[in-house]
Amino acid sequence: MKTFQNPGDIFKNKTVLITGGTGSFGKHFCRSLLTKCAPKAIRIYSRDELKQHEMRQEIDDARLRYFIGDVRDENRLRRAMEGADYVVHAAALKQVPACEYNPFEAVKTNIHGAQNVINAAIDSDVKKVIALSTDKAVNPVNLYGATKLCADKLFIQGNAYAGERDTRFSCVRYGNVIASRGSVIPLFLKQREKGVLTITDKRMTRFWITLDQAVNLIFKAFNYMQGGEIFIPKIPSMRIIDLAKAICPKCQIKTIGIRPGEKLHEALTGEDEARNTIEYKGIYVVLPSFSWWSRSNYKGAKALPDGFVYTSDKNELWMTVEELRTVVFGNSDRKGIFDTKPGLFTNSNNSKKYVSACNQP
Repeated sequence: MKTFQNPGDIFKNKTVLITGGTGSFGKHFCRSLLTKCAPKAIRIYSRDELKQHEMRQEIDDARLRYFIGDVRDENRLRRAMEGADYVVHAAALKQVPACEYNPFEAVKTNIHGAQNVINAAIDSDVKKVIALSTDKAVNPVNLYGATKLCADKLFIQGNAYAGERDTRFSCVRYGNVIASRGSVIPLFLKQREKGVLTITDKRMTRFWITLDQAVNLIFKAFNYMQGGEIFIPKIPSMRIIDLAKAICPKCQIKTIGIRPGEKLHEALTGEDEARNTIEYKGIYVVLPSFSWWSRSNYKGAKALPDGFVYTSDKNELWMTVEELRTVVFGNSDRKGIFDTKPGLFTNSNNSKKYVSACNQP
């Protein structure tokens, strides 16, 4: 397997298709490819013509191609993937309440859509496909998590469906993305104008990751993958009450109760996955346990103990109130997320430990 000194070099002179390419991750990944990786072309595949128009105004580059299409449409996906080298599958219905209220639609997009991406990629001889997953797919209690768990299973087993073809499938799994569309931060910023912030439960914790770190994880996954793995970053946790204090320390905190399908804490690995999970170059990798998979990479990896779980409330890395405030509003040394894309965690020992692990090649 060919390895690259710079993980982004794998995309040099290659054609990359991004489903859901106009979303928060898709746009940031696109910018990273254009500025760091010298791709031949990037195909943005999404169903919203307005978002594509807005993205076209934001990013002026001749290497971008815009495809109107839905992941529910296998024929359109197959046409869009012709000649593509790599695919990043980011399209999904992601809002927990929306999926609970519209379960059939969630299944069509998140499960049937995953199946369509797999079939189209195999038929189009795409080399590698990575699907974005979520911590909500581990021991799911809501429909969104259940559909993403099913999608993960489909992508992993897609390697068996590929047969003698060279197409390989893997997943990345991470937590909430800071300042992404639908994030709680914009809600808190709006609520602070009235002096009252609403939280569902003061005990709640969440994994958080920046868009830069999510992109870096994708770069690593494309380089390491043999097909069938789930790649999980080491990321910090935060307490929702600490985020509220960081955004508006003088505001009244109103507890409104946990919503349907919501957990107090999230997990990035399940207990039953521990026997197949390794620690490798600063990330966790869940290896497939199927007869078709033969391990040739991950030399020097560390096996994890039976029963290992990686949960947001038992994490070693935590964001402090001050770090959360700096992420949102910035300080004298750097700007916050609503001005530019920042580096994250520059002060504490935990922060330095995290950055060091995340930046390993």
